[in-house]
Amino acid sequence: MAEKFSLKDHLFNAETIGQLAGEFSVLPGFEADAFAAEVLAGFDGREFLERLDWIADCLEPRLASDFPTMADQLEAAMPERLDPNLRDDDFGQFIHAVPGILAVRHGLEEYRDRALDLLEQATQRFSMEFYIRPFLNRWPDETMARLAEWAGHENYHVRRLVSEGTRPRLPWAKNITIDPMAPLPLLDRLHADPARFVTRSVCNHMNDLSRADAACVMDVIDGWRALGQQDAKELKWMTSHALRTLIKQGDARAMEMLGFSADAEVTVDRLEMVPPDPAIGDKVVVEIELSAAEEVPVLVDYSIGFMRPSGAVSDKVFKVKQGVVKPGQPLKLKKTQVFKGDATTYALVAGPHELSLMVNGVVRERLGFELRG
Repeated sequence: MAEKFSLKDHLFNAETIGQLAGEFSVLPGFEADAFAAEVLAGFDGREFLERLDWIADCLEPRLASDFPTMADQLEAAMPERLDPNLRDDDFGQFIHAVPGILAVRHGLEEYRDRALDLLEQATQRFSMEFYIRPFLNRWPDETMARLAEWAGHENYHVRRLVSEGTRPRLPWAKNITIDPMAPLPLLDRLHADPARFVTRSVCNHMNDLSRADAACVMDVIDGWRALGQQDAKELKWMTSHALRTLIKQGDARAMEMLGFSADAEVTVDRLEMVPPDPAIGDKVVVEIELSAAEEVPVLVDYSIGFMRPSGAVSDKVFKVKQGVVKPGQPLKLKKTQVFKGDATTYALVAGPHELSLMVNGVVRERLGFELRG
């Protein structure tokens, strides 16, 4: 059997820790081999984020005890900035998160401004989205003022931090206590950014906000359209990405903003599951055929109401395709559906289930089936 992939071992190992130790070798008297040996010896039993804290634990006593000097040392050991000519998918290495950890530990209370300076430099090597959040909680006004400056920064990684660090639902990160809508003026500035790395973050942020105030999010996006500051093609992609949760929910206004009318006259000519009554663990093909008398843009999804051990039903939406139905040219779609018996997020239960076909957010047809054990 193939060995299970371990992300923590892939990112934190002798090679990457040796690289980090080599970077700190620029500091006088820094014993790189001893540092690397101590770090590696302590990895067993520590999970992903715990390993980052451990690296910081091992580095801390090898640096100056006063934070301003420590910050100077951390900056001196930083590698070259991530390529400023790229525009996307340049996340950096997790080993370079350590300055953020130490900025929070030693700079949060007494050296706020110097710590924020350090985060500005560090995020150009690895995103400081986790580590800006304690500053937002402790110093909301001062940190938001700094973020307003960074929204116009020449480096797109710093601009991205403005959006990503203030997201209300940032995965893995601690909650922030500022008003979730407070960063909207910053997102207004960032929406026209030329870097996809930044605009994707803006969209993820807007998608987070849509869970709390969908109308506000759609109003803001309409405002961006009216301004015309962003490339039309990019803004269309941004709108789709920012409204993806609302689209899954079948929100009529969100659908209209993407050009999909809830009132579209579409006929469902076929909705079948092959084979029709699968067992847990089986793979089936959902076959769909749509027709229309006039050309109609369509967004096709389906949801399955899964039985839960408690007897409740929980709906899960599956994306199928965006397309156009043309007169005399039925749109034929197929999607493979796997009824995983070993899913980690939910357990399947045998019994009657229902698949609901949605076109432009509206349920057009339902298909009942028996899921066998």
